[in-house]
Amino acid sequence: MGRAEERRARQRGGRRAAPRNRSTETESAAPTAREATAGTATATAPAPGGRAAARKGAKKAGRGAKGRAGKAGKAGKKDKSFIRRLFTWKKILGTFLGFAIAVIGAFIWLYVSTPIPAGNPDANLQSNVYKYGDGALLARDGDVNRENVELATIPKAVQHTFVAAENKSFYNDNGIDLRGTARGILNTLMGKGAQGGSTITQQYVKNYYLSQEQTVTRKLKELVISLKLDREKDKNYILAGYINTSYYGRGAYGIQAAAQAYYRVDAKDLKVEQGAYLAALLQAPSQYDWAAASDTGKRLVQARWNYVLDNMVGQKWLDKSQREKMTFPIPKDPKAAPGKQGQIGYLVDAANAELANQLVTTGVADDYESAAALVRKGGWTIELNIDKKKQKALETAVKEQLTSKLNKKKRPVDGDVQAGAVSVNPKTGAVEAMYGGTSYTEHYLNNATRTDYQPASTFKPVILAAAFDENAVTQDDQKITANTIYDGTSKRPVVGSDIGFAPENEDDQDYGPVTVQTALNKSINSVFAQMGVDVGMDKVLQVADELGMHTKDLKAVPAQTLGTMGASPLQMAAVYATLDNHGKKVTPALIKSAENSAHPSFRHTAPVGGQVIDREAADSVTSVLTGVVDDGTAKISVRDNPLRKGQKVAGKTGTSDNNKSAWFTGYTPDLVTSVGLFGESAKPPHPQVTLTGATTGITTSKGRINGGGFPAQIWAAYTFGVSTKVTKFDLETEQGAAVQTASPSPSSSPKPSTSPSSSPKPSTSPSSSPKPSTSPSSSPKPSTSPSSSPSGDISPDPGTSSPSSGSGDPGNPLFGQ
Repeated sequence: MGRAEERRARQRGGRRAAPRNRSTETESAAPTAREATAGTATATAPAPGGRAAARKGAKKAGRGAKGRAGKAGKAGKKDKSFIRRLFTWKKILGTFLGFAIAVIGAFIWLYVSTPIPAGNPDANLQSNVYKYGDGALLARDGDVNRENVELATIPKAVQHTFVAAENKSFYNDNGIDLRGTARGILNTLMGKGAQGGSTITQQYVKNYYLSQEQTVTRKLKELVISLKLDREKDKNYILAGYINTSYYGRGAYGIQAAAQAYYRVDAKDLKVEQGAYLAALLQAPSQYDWAAASDTGKRLVQARWNYVLDNMVGQKWLDKSQREKMTFPIPKDPKAAPGKQGQIGYLVDAANAELANQLVTTGVADDYESAAALVRKGGWTIELNIDKKKQKALETAVKEQLTSKLNKKKRPVDGDVQAGAVSVNPKTGAVEAMYGGTSYTEHYLNNATRTDYQPASTFKPVILAAAFDENAVTQDDQKITANTIYDGTSKRPVVGSDIGFAPENEDDQDYGPVTVQTALNKSINSVFAQMGVDVGMDKVLQVADELGMHTKDLKAVPAQTLGTMGASPLQMAAVYATLDNHGKKVTPALIKSAENSAHPSFRHTAPVGGQVIDREAADSVTSVLTGVVDDGTAKISVRDNPLRKGQKVAGKTGTSDNNKSAWFTGYTPDLVTSVGLFGESAKPPHPQVTLTGATTGITTSKGRINGGGFPAQIWAAYTFGVSTKVTKFDLETEQGAAVQTASPSPSSSPKPSTSPSSSPKPSTSPSSSPKPSTSPSSSPKPSTSPSSSPSGDISPDPGTSSPSSGSGDPGNPLFGQ
């Protein structure tokens, strides 16, 4: 073979062995140094196997590279393909259709298998039995006040008020509200409670055929029966059933009983305005009954009444000009059912209210009205904490010290005097006695639980408790104690508040520099107005709420320092019981136990809760309050009372502006009692009036009834009669003996604040006590608003300010109404 052929052969062999990809070709064209020196033979030798071997090697290398680089990619594709296979549009659509078919099938089965039951709610109603704490029978309550009437006898316009209130589409719908029902079922499943939205048909079915329980099963049955009823009966039949079976409050079932209970007329004689009120009542009969409603409840029911009439105009059922002439028809006073005379009716109603709130708290019912329906249904055996002897003693004390002295023929104002009282065991929270009024059959509203009168100066210990608990200081940075000196000048403007306030002391008396102890003993308004600002009114109201009042929704203004909010004797007893119990929260409990075979029974086991204010703060307030009894406004009626056998007593008097209320709330180590007198006109609609001039007993020279008069006398006669054991307060305090009453002298007392606007230096002459500076830079000018009206042990009447609504506190079932 010649050289030329040999060269061509080598070239052919090299092309066969050459790799196809450029990277391999480049690598082959770059021999290492060793290869370059290894000799021509090695460099030029043809690759064994030729092109086929090269391709094979390249594929192998490629597969290796792909394997290393693509493992993660293959896993991702595998996951994606699995999800795609699992959630295909066909499967999703099929699942949805299957679910829809199942729901439709279940509903059809439910519709077919659920008959319209025989409605007879009277047969389901049982008596409730009420007992004293010792097991003795107090009352049996369970008769149903109902009288059905034909729809044709009820004026057409009155019929329309119910449709306008509850279900404007009633005459055209199929009896159900799917959206509202679905929302109700969803809320029930999610535990959010009941929600409105049912049609008149559904409400009638619930009232007449089913029950008030909030369960999915009951809601589904309600839906099915409503559909069936709407198909089988006409609208007039359903409307008649609805207005004849609904509960209107005052023990009245049906429109006839309601017309008599609220307006003393038959249903056929109702006016449109009256019908609109009865229709409005159905939303919340317990809250909207005008006789017992709070200011909030009255505003709400009037708004509901306007809503009903406006809807009637919108539906062309009422002429607009006729509507504009209508005024709200205030209902007549209620008449109590037989067998509830004396205090029985008050105790029964208060127990029912507490039980209803307890059913809501424990989850048996979702709202108060549903719970109240379960109570009315009956079957409850309710044992109260009422002590029979103490109950009798409290009634006797009120009669002997007050009501026996009233003579409305001689003095018409005597007919305006109302009394209420509550007695609580501070160690257990048990309500051991309650006085609601002269008689339930004469005065329907319970004076022991009403919250529409000012507690006046009985609120001042709450300010002191907040000051001690918060370690508050004066405007001059001095810690507030029983011995801190304040300026007791009447009409002195408060310092440190954006709201001007200059309260007048009782009879416009100036006291000059005084200690906190003296200020509480003499109930000096100017001192506690400044102290409230020093502590911070937001903190004061917070402490008040924690102690047992309802102050969360109140505006924190200086005028509240004088007790211008609304409160009940029950609430004030709770506050003072918590102080008596060394700052541990006491929630008054009227019910000891309640049993019913159809519902979970309950027993009050923990009416006493945790520490809400520091023990030393609570005990310090108790220490200071003993001074009010021993050397203050209650010393004549309490300290010097001949019935007292050495019992230790702490307490506070209170008298509101214009003498519309007078209070004494006090306690021994073992018993707390709050007594309130309220001026209420004997003539409807029973506005608040003055007590001044009533009775010939203990009054001031101006005829005013103060808290240290009749309220303190009632308190002493009752407490010293039932609490004969002499025990001492177990106090942890460094506040002293609480007997300092004289104004400090410069030589014997700590110097007051150097600020003339907050604590002027003491004067050496009582007649020349220093006045606060009137410079705008040092103190604001006195307010000219009603909030600065004359007061003393007297708190100002805020005029247009509304008292606490009392709508209910989950922590205290008795406060629910």
